[in-house]
Amino acid sequence: MKRSKALCILSGGQDSTTCAALACQQFDEVHAITFDYGQRHVVELESAIAIAKSLNLTSHEIIQLGPILKGTSPLVSDTPLEQYNSTEEVSEGVESTFVPARNILFLTLAGNRAAVLGIKDIFIGVCEADFAGYYDCRQLFIDAMSHALGEGIWGVPDSFVIHTPLMKLTKAESVHLAVEVLGDRFEEILALTHTCYAGTKGGCGKCHACLIRDRGFSEAGFVDPIWKFRQPQ
Repeated sequence: MKRSKALCILSGGQDSTTCAALACQQFDEVHAITFDYGQRHVVELESAIAIAKSLNLTSHEIIQLGPILKGTSPLVSDTPLEQYNSTEEVSEGVESTFVPARNILFLTLAGNRAAVLGIKDIFIGVCEADFAGYYDCRQLFIDAMSHALGEGIWGVPDSFVIHTPLMKLTKAESVHLAVEVLGDRFEEILALTHTCYAGTKGGCGKCHACLIRDRGFSEAGFVDPIWKFRQPQ
């Protein structure tokens, strides 16, 4: 009997980790890829490696892209990272951390690796409810990429299935999903994740990524396992 296989884009963050754990429930083999693109929060690579090992993924590849992605985003430039005291201070629209074409590139490379591995199912932890406003985290974009990858790689539109299990979930709902999927390993695995855009272990508590994560755990009624690493402010 042929074993089912999936590929997960694993950043080392909370969302991609939840997706990888979910993929492990649904598929016999789960392969993962992580991208090193010179991001400010490059420490997330260490988290991705630790998570891949803890989830016992079939394979995990760190793809070295170098500083190929340009822009004014603080993640790939010297632009200062904006800090806030609460999520209410974050303005509507596209957050300054948006990196143009990042997910286009990531999914293109995921399509390449999936084709080589004989995989048609790809997981990515994007979410429309995350109010950073990124255009490449919408279902409309994912559908377009699924169509393009299938057409360009197999000559069959939508021959890839791009799974986005968090797409319509709030951060609190994502926490509940992680608890459900990971069970008694929830704290152990989530403690390995990294979200902070400043690259601070345990989180800076001021960037929008930290604030969204903090609010999600608070609304879900759970203590975030990474808080034990956070330095008093």
